[in-house]
Amino acid sequence: MDYFAAPVLGNDVVRLEPLSVSHHDDLVAAVRIGAMWQTWYTRVPSPDAMADEIARRLALRAERQSVPWAIVDARSDRAVGMTSYLHLEPTHRRLEIGATWLGVASQGTRLNPAAKLLLLTRAFEELDCGAVEFRTHWHNRQSRAAIEKLGAKQDGILRNHIRLENGTVRDTVVFSIIDGEWPTVKFALHERVRMPDREAPTRESHPPPG
Repeated sequence: MDYFAAPVLGNDVVRLEPLSVSHHDDLVAAVRIGAMWQTWYTRVPSPDAMADEIARRLALRAERQSVPWAIVDARSDRAVGMTSYLHLEPTHRRLEIGATWLGVASQGTRLNPAAKLLLLTRAFEELDCGAVEFRTHWHNRQSRAAIEKLGAKQDGILRNHIRLENGTVRDTVVFSIIDGEWPTVKFALHERVRMPDREAPTRESHPPPG
């Protein structure tokens, strides 16, 4: 049970590949639509900052602080976003799924629930986690709703938690799924992945869970 391994995870909808510089061009193309990096309460890299963001995430992996993946659309075989395991605590059987963004063209599709199904299945069934956390900005209401839709419960709010580069201070909303809830959450996610995709959101839509 190596919490810090980054295997390829996949199903019919999405493939999670260990993040690498080879994903750069696809990720730049994905983020350009809708200028997602301009949303003030999210941390989505701009096209010019993508190489630095990939390098940053790979450095965190080398320091055993994070396990980053590229989110690859199985239909197009192109990377359309990023996600990571964060705050990995094998002793306490906990980790966080976060630092997630999906390109606007992929939002509102089955990609996000399909990716979460893979990450949660590994966490609970391979790594024997007792709890998996999700964290997001108080003002990111779309993210909060998406996390709740996964079946996560709100644990609390960390007030004045993080100072952002734009000078604002983030109140962080913390959610979790615990091992006893996993069978029901897994069933619900399988049902969502079986449903056909709805129309993708407009350019003004915000990123899903961060």
